[in-house]
Amino acid sequence: MEMGHGHPTASAGAIPRLAGATILLCVLLFCSRLTTTEAYDALDPNGNITIKWDVMQWTPDGYVAVVTMFNFQQYRHIQAPGWTLGWTWAKKEVIWSMVGAQATEQGDCSRFKGNIPHCCRKDPTVVDLLPGTPYNMQIANCCKGGVINSWAQDPANHAASFQVSVGQAGTTNKTVKLPKNFTLKAPGPGYTCGPAKNVKATKFVTQDGRRTTQALIRLSPWLVSNLFSVLNAVTWNVTCQYSQFLSQKNPTCCVSLSSFYNDTIVNCPTCTCGCQNNITQPGSCVEGDSPYLASAINGPGRNSFTPLVQCTSHMCPIRVHWHVKLNYKDYWRVKITITNFNYRMNYTQWNLVVQHPNLDNITQLFSFSYKSLSPYSGINDTAMLWGVKYYNDLLMEAGPLGNVQSELLFRKDPSTFTFQKGWAFPRRIYFNGDNCVMPPPDAYPWLPNGALTVKSHLLLPLTFLWACLAFLLV
Repeated sequence: MEMGHGHPTASAGAIPRLAGATILLCVLLFCSRLTTTEAYDALDPNGNITIKWDVMQWTPDGYVAVVTMFNFQQYRHIQAPGWTLGWTWAKKEVIWSMVGAQATEQGDCSRFKGNIPHCCRKDPTVVDLLPGTPYNMQIANCCKGGVINSWAQDPANHAASFQVSVGQAGTTNKTVKLPKNFTLKAPGPGYTCGPAKNVKATKFVTQDGRRTTQALIRLSPWLVSNLFSVLNAVTWNVTCQYSQFLSQKNPTCCVSLSSFYNDTIVNCPTCTCGCQNNITQPGSCVEGDSPYLASAINGPGRNSFTPLVQCTSHMCPIRVHWHVKLNYKDYWRVKITITNFNYRMNYTQWNLVVQHPNLDNITQLFSFSYKSLSPYSGINDTAMLWGVKYYNDLLMEAGPLGNVQSELLFRKDPSTFTFQKGWAFPRRIYFNGDNCVMPPPDAYPWLPNGALTVKSHLLLPLTFLWACLAFLLV
């Protein structure tokens, strides 16, 4: 109404505000379609690695502690070359000796004239010992080359431990200070560790199950008068959370789709895990039939676990293919194929996590193991799959043997079952805990009679986009 009363200034001011709001709305709509990778994992909301530091006894100038890492993540494990744990000492502590692990560097121990400590660094870095270590250098849950399996896949091997004798640390629970700034690499970046918290003393059960001990501080003879120490235990917890965004800048796997009712094979999006560029980045990938393949595999970086992938349009080390294979009266069948395009990595104890609405009616699996995760109460739409031991639990490096496959049989639910609108394809897939990139929904193989439906679904966002552009150009 005010526009008709000679107030063009108000109208002119309203147009930029509307234009700005429209731009902001378009940007928000665009960003909402992007896949984000944060530290919080919706399919494993309570997953973490907990480091427990238990002081077991005093020594003349410090203490002996047992350090244990528990992998409470459902499906994300630590694979070769294993974990690396670091911290910063609170005072001038040194490591006299270790059992079940070792520090990678000794550091400057020149101030010691007699016994030389195992490590004198202010910020030691510790790694696991390898299998086959002599028994006098082992403790329980050690010496696996740094490999820790996931909680759901292998609960018997979800922990790693080592013993450390710390010197120049004080000999009471008032003088002992826990290290700070914990770092965990598994084997690369990705984990962020929080501050240490004092917790209840850990209890240790012997192998025969007939005796239990706990990490209470035991007084040395020269500390008998300090009665306060006998009433307390020194046990700390440090929690480390994983973020795929911090782990690597590019995704590590992608998903392709196909079906019996459509000839279209939806490949992984182009440049999903980076782009092929052997001109500016020589050696970024290698052709599968190249005569120089052997020399490239054994070239620089061979022992650093740096990925060397086969040249593909997607450039991902791992591709998961989901094929809707058969349709029966009461059942339908899916074939899953996992292909390894990495020439420098064998994936031991690999696993796959699939989110699909029909997983509550899964009937049979062929050559894969299965476990329902159910991250949400009352909703059974998430499953964990992994290989059968000694059969296909090892995914070989790229080549003729670099793939594993299985088929899944689902029972139809008449109230929800349909092949329309991409329902037969998974909502989300993880490989070894990393979220795989899915094709865009409008590229899914549709039923032959679903073409008009596809266009109607695309009509609204396209109309809105053109409206935005038209408004901005006015």
